[in-house]
Amino acid sequence: MEPAAAPPPSPSPAPSAPGSGELVCAQGRNLKAVLCQRCSSRVLLPGAATFARRELLLPAMRKKAVAAGSGGSGGDVVREHWLVRDMFSFENVGFTRDVGNVKFLVCADCEAGPIGWHCLDDKESFYVALERVAHE
Repeated sequence: MEPAAAPPPSPSPAPSAPGSGELVCAQGRNLKAVLCQRCSSRVLLPGAATFARRELLLPAMRKKAVAAGSGGSGGDVVREHWLVRDMFSFENVGFTRDVGNVKFLVCADCEAGPIGWHCLDDKESFYVALERVAHE
């Protein structure tokens, strides 16, 4: 569906994000609400986050019972995220216990996750992986 030609060079990385053109406005913010993939609970309102590229390793998605025993291995490298600068911008998100200097973000209703990541060294950066959430 997308044209084969390369996108024109642009100083703003957000609109040229692969597969996310319908999700990102010209200012780089989310056009649609961000939802939990499992229970459709609203995580972020439209305009609450900025598109960001950063390579992060997130543990594999787990159900609540499995996530409680964190001895599993495996994970996914995710590169496209919604960057939230204020934790109070979230409509519905939970945080895991500290894992080193990181807290993982989960759905506060069904506890599916991790859907994102927060480094305790940076109080103003919360990353939500695009591939771990739905949009409406």
